[in-house]
Amino acid sequence: MTPGKAAPGTRAATSARDRLLDAAAELFYREGPGIPTDDLCRVAGVSKRSMYQLFDSKDALLAASLEHLAPAVTASVLPAPDTGPGPRARMLYVFERLEEAAGSPGYLGCPYAAAQVALRDPSHTASVVAARVKRRMLDFFRAEAARAGATDPDLLARQLAVVYDGAATRAGIGADDLGGLAVVTASALIDAAGITE
Repeated sequence: MTPGKAAPGTRAATSARDRLLDAAAELFYREGPGIPTDDLCRVAGVSKRSMYQLFDSKDALLAASLEHLAPAVTASVLPAPDTGPGPRARMLYVFERLEEAAGSPGYLGCPYAAAQVALRDPSHTASVVAARVKRRMLDFFRAEAARAGATDPDLLARQLAVVYDGAATRAGIGADDLGGLAVVTASALIDAAGITE
């Protein structure tokens, strides 16, 4: 999933806060947390003074932008709650969406894993947000694995999270074209956990 951009012509209709959140999500995803505040404000069309009136710091803006992005990222990757096919298909759905996203232009990997790696500090406010969002996927895998009667739902959830993050990272840095690889790998793990439906 790549952070989205506002539709053309909507800049004037959006608040300064929303423009900052959208610009931060896009620029931090593309360029990392070291993006200069001046560049961020220029892209958002907001003065630096206004930015600091809305957010205590650039770090606070980064954390808020990750939180702001979370519903769209979650909706693009996870199936809707309590809908659709059985647990196996629901877990594989995540990897199918990953492969689709990885094939799109501008894909640079998972924005949450990228933020955690770039920040290198698990206590950083943005790392805390990223970890919380990443935990939602782990919880999803664990719940689906338990619903399917996996022998060890926690282990399977962790294995699937490792495959997801590894595949997203390799695709994001251009080291691999997933082309079915993530789905096949996840499927093998799900099979090994005794889940057939």
